Amino acid sequence: MSALVGVSDPTDRWRSLDPSDMVQLLTPEGERVEHPDFSWQGDAATLRGLLRDMVLARRFDAEGTALQRHGELGLWPPLLGQEAAQAGAAAALRPNDFVFPSYREHGVALAMGVPVSEMLKLWRGTGQGDWNPQTFRFNLYTLVIGSQTLHATGYAMGLQLDGAEGAAVLAFHGDGASSQGDVNEAYVFAASYHAPVVFFCQNNQWAISEPTHRQTRIPLYQRARGFGFPGIRVDGNDVLAVQAVTEWAMARARRGEGPAFIEAFTYRMGAHTTSDDPTKYRLADEDEHWRGRDPIERVKTYLASIDELDQAWLDDLDAQCEDFGADVRRACHGLEVPDLATAFDRVHAEQTHELRAQKEQYVSWAESFA
Repeated sequence: MSALVGVSDPTDRWRSLDPSDMVQLLTPEGERVEHPDFSWQGDAATLRGLLRDMVLARRFDAEGTALQRHGELGLWPPLLGQEAAQAGAAAALRPNDFVFPSYREHGVALAMGVPVSEMLKLWRGTGQGDWNPQTFRFNLYTLVIGSQTLHATGYAMGLQLDGAEGAAVLAFHGDGASSQGDVNEAYVFAASYHAPVVFFCQNNQWAISEPTHRQTRIPLYQRARGFGFPGIRVDGNDVLAVQAVTEWAMARARRGEGPAFIEAFTYRMGAHTTSDDPTKYRLADEDEHWRGRDPIERVKTYLASIDELDQAWLDDLDAQCEDFGADVRRACHGLEVPDLATAFDRVHAEQTHELRAQKEQYVSWAESFA
């Protein structure tokens, strides 16, 4: 049985997706189309701002990958191809909303103001990804697959108990995480308590080396109905549609209408992480197919077609990217390597006898090399 209705061969899923099955406002060819239920209200200047966000997110991703290849980072999870899903979702947030990411939402983090130095600490091994979540309304990266959805649901329930109005939670996870028990428990609690949380699934179609059709026999967004809240699929490479759908879901959550599920149908154009080799499990023509649906290029094509994008603006953006890339490299090289002994002080708020003894043992061992 296929993962998609009307697809006889699940390995061909990426060719046969019916566009009517998802919300789309900007086609892969860069043409604006209408949808009966969703619309995008921004102007050309707003769209150029979204384009800038996507381009800078891609540059940050490229710098992260290059830094890892040069041995400056231990690992890097690329976002290449998912820029529209992240920029569009971030654009739908309001001042009282809160985000719970997985570990790939670099574009959202940039939009929320998280400094690149703070994000790089985790991947360089000089910190634990320990920025103050309340400062940026953006929780710490979560490496345990899917557990952030429970944290997000609990936070949303806390908003209810506190009587907070006009606030909702956006919880990111991937298609692979949707198979995790934690994620499904989060769905149950969110539905049972009518919590103001939106689950944003970036379905990039590959859970490391496992395609989505091996995890589900129906489109992911259709699962939401079984938990008791609405699910909707959006073209995850269409930044306009992503913003419109996320605004709808977050608005209903803020009004107290409960959770919703968004499946942003996109594609991971690169590796799962820099330790992965996607050529071992993906066909080259699949990658080529999706490169023709690049989220950045379709926005450029549309803006150019309405005479709202010129070479001078693009040249200025290129200059911004070069400066930004240099800033990222400087931030990485400027990270201070902490004394390993301090790690024992950061496990609990108050030091325990066992940890104190372990720290003393480590310090004694380390000093023996002096």
